[in-house]
Amino acid sequence: MAAAVPQADRQCREAARPTRDRVALDRGADRAHHICRIHHRALKVAERLERDGYGLGDRIATLAWNTARHIEAWYGIMGVGAIYHTLNPRLFPEQITWIMNNAGDKAIFVDLTFLPLLEKIAGAVKSLKQVIVLTDKAHLPETALPKVVAYEEWLAEADGNFAWKTVDENTAAGMCYTSGTTGDPKGVLYSHRSNVLHAMIEAMPDAMGLSSRDTILPVVPMFHANAWGLAQSAPMIGAKLVMPGCKMDGASIYELLDTEKVTFSAAVPTVGMMLLQHLEETGKKLPYLQKVVIGGASCPRAITTKFQDDYDVQVVHAWGMTEMSPVGTLCTLKPDYAGLKGDARLAVQQKQGFTPFGIEMKVTDDDDNELPWDGKTFGRLKVRGPTVARAYYGGIGSEQFDEQSWFDTGDIAHIDPGGYMQITDRAKDVIKSGGEWISTIELENLAVGHPDVAEAAAIGIPHSKWGERPLLVIVLKPGREPTKTHILAFMDGKVAKWWMPDDVAFVGEIPHTATGNIQKITLRQQFRDYHLPTD
Repeated sequence: MAAAVPQADRQCREAARPTRDRVALDRGADRAHHICRIHHRALKVAERLERDGYGLGDRIATLAWNTARHIEAWYGIMGVGAIYHTLNPRLFPEQITWIMNNAGDKAIFVDLTFLPLLEKIAGAVKSLKQVIVLTDKAHLPETALPKVVAYEEWLAEADGNFAWKTVDENTAAGMCYTSGTTGDPKGVLYSHRSNVLHAMIEAMPDAMGLSSRDTILPVVPMFHANAWGLAQSAPMIGAKLVMPGCKMDGASIYELLDTEKVTFSAAVPTVGMMLLQHLEETGKKLPYLQKVVIGGASCPRAITTKFQDDYDVQVVHAWGMTEMSPVGTLCTLKPDYAGLKGDARLAVQQKQGFTPFGIEMKVTDDDDNELPWDGKTFGRLKVRGPTVARAYYGGIGSEQFDEQSWFDTGDIAHIDPGGYMQITDRAKDVIKSGGEWISTIELENLAVGHPDVAEAAAIGIPHSKWGERPLLVIVLKPGREPTKTHILAFMDGKVAKWWMPDDVAFVGEIPHTATGNIQKITLRQQFRDYHLPTD
């Protein structure tokens, strides 16, 4: 493959055009607002990194919120031929230490809020040579960490007179680790080529449909699955980016949506719920927001309905994985579905959607026989394409990839004749009752539609006759007191009779993974001695 200028240059230069130089506004930890023109400051980051001895293939970590400085660091790292490596601060310190050692991180850009965390683990990361704190000298606190520098003073020593390094387009540009809910986390490398293709794919009209006229608020963290690609697609098309920093509550998100006239946002369902609760409590509206992409977990129908019916905001259900850069499907409406109304439309929107150009998808049985696209037949979901990983860093987990580059996602799904895919479960979470599969996700989404339910999780409980039967675990909204009978009556008739939960358990909270998903392993352990009334 011929040499190519890194994607950092392509996208930064697009953002630097006079008509597109409206790049990033953020709410950082040490200032109220900061407007940034990515291109010039990213060049200065690259210049400083090279002067400090970093170059091709070096892993440079980031432990930071969504801020303009974080994006500058990303592009500067790529521009010198190194690899940006996002660290998830929601992981346990021991996991972060393991990940940094596995990656061999040589330097790290860190936000002020995560400096205490880094102080606990940095001594155990033998490859780490330098700590760059994303602040200025005036806000840099006392720290025992060696070789620490304030970002603004470090950056001031460069003038930006720097040329991006020229590398092969298949050279690694970024790195992200899976959350490691089973076993050690696994590293995924993104090439310059795959990042560019991913940014182009998700900006397409039938995907996220982004343009230079948009003001984009990526609530999804940059450390979560490559920021869903928005930190790359937005500069590529010249859209304005509004970065939320560390404030993810409903009131803070609303403030940015309103004051910055945000037209597009992307977030996990829990953030959508917090925003809707704030709107409900205050009576405020969303006059500027046009579209929100919701992914990371299945989007409950109640969220879709609220956004669309009460606030005239289009909801696009999405699905993807760290291994996919991460976008895999988006549920925009094809012509045959565009005229649907009411429940028929919502039934389609509950699906994860269809693949954009470049991504192939299939469902198979356990013997790898491809199953029909009939919207009914469950199977193992497998994907491949130019933005899909073909291996994990270091070669671990190779059993998930086959010789034809198909990646076994670990999800159970079906695909309808129109190409719309719907996740029914993780392979490890599906409830197997009497030889048939019950979707925990469908039970959870249905339960959350009850007006008294804040969150729901379904797990399989051992049963002497059926092997497993569903237990529904419920977190109620404050001040609500429905009974088991009320919950089951609400669900009755909306799913197959044999899918109905055998019991309902009310709890104060449901455990979550570092990326916000329900932690089924912990929940099953919590209810390991539970006996169903039907057994």
